[in-house]
Amino acid sequence: MRILYFDSPSGISGDMTMAALIDLGVDIKKIKRELKKLGLSNYTIKTTLERRHAIEGVRFKVRTTESKHHRTFKDIKKIIEKSKLAKEVKVLSIEIFKTLAIAEGSVHGISAEKVHFHEVGAVDSIVDIVGVAIAIIDLKVDAIYSSPIPLGSGLVSTMHGTMPIPAPATIELMRGIPTKPSPVAMELTTPTGAVIAKTLVKEFGPMPAMVIEKIGYGVGGKDFEEIPNILRVVLGEMTATPESDSQSAIVLETNIDDMTPEIGGYLIERLLKEGALDAYITPVQMKKTRMGMLITVITEEKLKDSLLEVIFTESTSIGVRSYRVERDCLAREIKMIKTPYGKVGVKLSYLNGRLVNSAPEYEDCKLLAEKKGIALKEIMDSARESLRSRTQVKEKTRK
Repeated sequence: MRILYFDSPSGISGDMTMAALIDLGVDIKKIKRELKKLGLSNYTIKTTLERRHAIEGVRFKVRTTESKHHRTFKDIKKIIEKSKLAKEVKVLSIEIFKTLAIAEGSVHGISAEKVHFHEVGAVDSIVDIVGVAIAIIDLKVDAIYSSPIPLGSGLVSTMHGTMPIPAPATIELMRGIPTKPSPVAMELTTPTGAVIAKTLVKEFGPMPAMVIEKIGYGVGGKDFEEIPNILRVVLGEMTATPESDSQSAIVLETNIDDMTPEIGGYLIERLLKEGALDAYITPVQMKKTRMGMLITVITEEKLKDSLLEVIFTESTSIGVRSYRVERDCLAREIKMIKTPYGKVGVKLSYLNGRLVNSAPEYEDCKLLAEKKGIALKEIMDSARESLRSRTQVKEKTRK
């Protein structure tokens, strides 16, 4: 599985993320070319090589002549949707801004649609976020991991006046995300950096077992005496661990007896689309022998608040239970397998280093079935047979 790891010794910001991805090897010319599709003007991008504590990395700077511009989430969403950017880039960019809007709305006590972005609504922040989305889609990674993130301390000047560090939006975004202290008393993680981490990162902790391919360094504007002001990104192939992986998760549950099955089906689709690990409906008998449904959602802790919002807005629930559980998961990876009809991803699961399960990726098989006009089951059977043949060849080679 192709993964990206954010190593964040001195926090994270939009420009540092963009810089690190460029140093990793993302084509800056392509980034600039794609950003022009937004239709924004009055800005220039400059990249330079700079050092922080003898570590050389890329500095990414957006210079703009735009006067202070307060855009709403709706304004920015419209800019992105009207652009000629690739669909995947649009979806990811809007998801990042939506996550930020939800956090800002929670801080100010208003809906996400009514949030006015100040610093993040400016051209430079839009370029940072959409640029990161372009780069991530271009890298074609399967998952992103990160170290715990230092936030900094002290006070920072904002459009709303002097605020404690981390800024309210930043600390709201960091709910459920591991943080760590830092010897530097200033803002280390910005709202832009926090929302990028919140939206993109699958799991926070030590670097996973992986074969490292590329490393990139993005440097921040300040040069700290205590630590190097850098964000390091590492690209590589995750290696299967010999034992199962024990993970913590959150279960959300709610009983409903006044909602149609059609709405229930749509709710499950929304929850899975928003990142739930699993979501399903169980028929239950409720008080006064009324038939109802139990909605169950399994999620990473960082998505708990956003998934609660989906449940409350898309269903008739007025209360949701939540509790922590442990999940034991097999080590797994996805391999691309050639079939007579085209390439299909196959998910491989390992126990103690031994392959115990394999399953063709449904969406890959569905696309091929529609494209070739062949039954879905035939595509899936072909993928399984191709995997068996490949495994047998490997075993004979070892002998």
